[in-house]
Amino acid sequence: MTPLDDGRLIGRDRDLARLGAFADQAAAQGGAFVLLGEAGVGKSVLLAAAAARATAAGHRVLSASGSQFEGEVSYAGLHQVLQPLFDDLPTLTPAHERALRVALGLGEGAAPGRLLVANAALMLLRQAAAPRPLLVVVDDIAWLDRASAVVLSFVARRLTGSRAGLLAAARSEEESFFEYGGLPGHELQPLAEQDAAALLKARFPALSPRIHQRLLADAQGNPLALLELPVALGDLQRGGTLPPVLPLSGRLQTVFAARIRGLPLATFGMLLLAVLDGTGDLTVLDTGALAPAEQARLVRVDASAGKLLFRHPLIGSAVMEMSTSEQRHRAHLLLAERLADQPERRAWHLAEAAAGPDEGVAALLQAVAHANLRRGDSVHAITLLLRAAELSPADIDRAGRLGEAAYLGAVVNGDLRDAPHLLEQARRADRRGESLAAAVAGAYHLLNGDGDVDSAHRLMAGAIEVLDDPGDAHNKPLIEGLYTLLMICFFSGRAELWQAFHAAVGRLRPGPPALLDILAKTFSNPARLALPALDRLDAVIANLHQEIIPARISRIGIATAYVDRLGRCRDGLWRVIDHGRDGGAVTSQIEALFLLGNDSFLVGQWQELEQVAEEGLALCEQHGYQLLAWPGIYLKAMLAAARGQDETATALADRMTRWATPRRARAIQCYARQVRTLVALGGGDFEEAYQQACAISPAGVLASHVPHALWTITDLIEAAVRAGRHDEAAAHAAAVAQAGLAAISPRLAMVTAASAALTTPDESYSGLFETALDTPSADRWPFERARLQLLYGERLRRDKATTKARTQLTAALDTFRSLDARPWTARAHTELRATGLSHGQGVAAGLASLTPQQREIAMLAAQGLTNKQIGQRLFLSPRTVANHLYQLFPKLGVASRAALRDALSTPGTLESNDSIQAPS
Repeated sequence: MTPLDDGRLIGRDRDLARLGAFADQAAAQGGAFVLLGEAGVGKSVLLAAAAARATAAGHRVLSASGSQFEGEVSYAGLHQVLQPLFDDLPTLTPAHERALRVALGLGEGAAPGRLLVANAALMLLRQAAAPRPLLVVVDDIAWLDRASAVVLSFVARRLTGSRAGLLAAARSEEESFFEYGGLPGHELQPLAEQDAAALLKARFPALSPRIHQRLLADAQGNPLALLELPVALGDLQRGGTLPPVLPLSGRLQTVFAARIRGLPLATFGMLLLAVLDGTGDLTVLDTGALAPAEQARLVRVDASAGKLLFRHPLIGSAVMEMSTSEQRHRAHLLLAERLADQPERRAWHLAEAAAGPDEGVAALLQAVAHANLRRGDSVHAITLLLRAAELSPADIDRAGRLGEAAYLGAVVNGDLRDAPHLLEQARRADRRGESLAAAVAGAYHLLNGDGDVDSAHRLMAGAIEVLDDPGDAHNKPLIEGLYTLLMICFFSGRAELWQAFHAAVGRLRPGPPALLDILAKTFSNPARLALPALDRLDAVIANLHQEIIPARISRIGIATAYVDRLGRCRDGLWRVIDHGRDGGAVTSQIEALFLLGNDSFLVGQWQELEQVAEEGLALCEQHGYQLLAWPGIYLKAMLAAARGQDETATALADRMTRWATPRRARAIQCYARQVRTLVALGGGDFEEAYQQACAISPAGVLASHVPHALWTITDLIEAAVRAGRHDEAAAHAAAVAQAGLAAISPRLAMVTAASAALTTPDESYSGLFETALDTPSADRWPFERARLQLLYGERLRRDKATTKARTQLTAALDTFRSLDARPWTARAHTELRATGLSHGQGVAAGLASLTPQQREIAMLAAQGLTNKQIGQRLFLSPRTVANHLYQLFPKLGVASRAALRDALSTPGTLESNDSIQAPS
């Protein structure tokens, strides 16, 4: 739909008013708005009218448009949006400026993470809107490249509070990487019959009444059809007869084709060049040859922006449809020549121009794929690798590229179900069976498809052994293969399978990559190998904020899991999760969610644990990751066991055992054993708890290559002591001390001291318990620490040290109550009653029961500070603040932040209605 000569848009007054109201609102407080509608309904015209109105009101307007044929160039759309602001890049922080320059091709450097790019774009737009309101208008946003769409989706949700607005348009029900959900918007409807008739009459007054009515009936209010069908009809109008079926909807391409055929050959060639280029970049076009297309209202040349814009995307489709293969071949070669300084775009055009196998182009495409992968665009990387495989003249190269595409799809993008097809193609191409990438993908599929640990191990270890040079540390497929072999060995839980991995890592020259070497020690057999690697691990964690590759961040998290450093990886893991939510690496997202869940259990953030476990399990179900789901099921089972939901915990443990036993996946069996141990301890069945814990690691032994043994030390020793197995308990405590676990982490130092306290027969146990409880940062592990306080209090009560017993038991009770750890809450209640305390009023709880940090958080929240503001003051993440508030609300007897001020100013907060007191 185009405006009439007087500028009016027939039938669109309400739609224009709605867009105008949004622009006014955005000028004051920011925001985003999405205009949807079918092809040809007039979205582009409305956007142009809204942009003109905003300009007239003194707003700054930035415009961009998606294209079907530019989706292969990462951040091309974002480049369009931000190009007028390039001079403002130096006003950003160095990190944000660098991220945008690299992402937009304005500079070189390490590929930035998509979240960093999104934050940089957001900051740039917010800054640009400070002097005067800013309106960003993006047409056909669904046709933007994936990276740009994800970034703009992020930006759209965070413009509130600025003076910047994002107005976007897209076809209804069209798949898009831009996430519309939750954004305000409007569905643009076809014109009402009266308005459609007025438009047709205004533009084509000479139509006969019969043709006029026929066009109205067939156009069904679509403005594009109303305006273009009469042009296509041509002489048919004069005869008064029309064909039985008029070109509507998809057939509108015929309308454009009829107009394009009349163009000079040079003009058509320029249009084809513009379509294939997809960016609208005038520097690769001959603007003089475009004049006839402008006159025919097919395109618009914006010289100030250096852009060519098609007036409707279907024009580009028609150009493609009308071109010959020879014309497209020549156009791609010409574009490759003119884009010599842009390797990625040049490589793609060379590939499209290739008529047969061409190793030079294939290798170039593979290099570009790896560059895209470093930028976090794995989807485009797979597309490039598949095209490189098609162009590969050598069987082994084709198989390797197909295998790498299958690996990226399965291991990175979550396309596990597509892997078998690609792997079969790779197998047929690889007559010598030497494609390590295909072996990696095949092993990964075996693991997550059938859960066949032993077959996956044989495939992976065998593929590494037959390499011409299995010691080349610079062989990227080999290193990825070793990471995969490491996970296979972990899930196997068997020391003999780790031998092939350690041997392969040991022969790498000039040495293994640092992270792989650290993982080989901290994740395989931490009780024996971790200590010498901890300094290097700490250095890697310290630089985690600079990491941009999701898989690497999640691997760093994995390296920290059993040496108690996950808490320091939280920000990085959340970045991985956000990257996955924005369409990035799904597998890394799942791993990051469950790693956070492990930390959440240990640090008492059990509400967060529930959330991340559910999200991760939903992703596993969606993408078919059976093996990756078990850590999430384990987390749910552990939480159920801690809260006394024994039936749920036991059912989940049984489910893990049934799956893991025939597959010899001992790590999953250990998960189930730990759950059953916790259930038995909570229920007072100490012999059963002892047997289950010993099945993970026998008493007196820290089982080789069973890292889970470091998470069940206290369980085993407590169960042994309470079951009367004092010799076994002492033997395990001695093994813990001899292994030097206290040097690995404060938690293990606490556990080591507690192990000695639990097994010491004389009065020295008190000093050992005090040492354990006074371990630096011991309150970071509230559930484990409270269990030690309970055990300490129980022994003090038996030794008639009633006052000291009450102190420990009361502290344990408060923690168990805040965690809703019901079996342990009941045990603490029982022990306190045994000291002579009874239910009632009087023991200081409430404010007095809060930790110093919780008290400070409560005070700041009562002053009205947000979680983010509190976190900035106390150097905590907003999620950590939220978890502390969740724990302290029950202690203060309140249910919301609004009640905190009164609760903290009332003397009654020093007492609890559900506390315990001594009888008078």
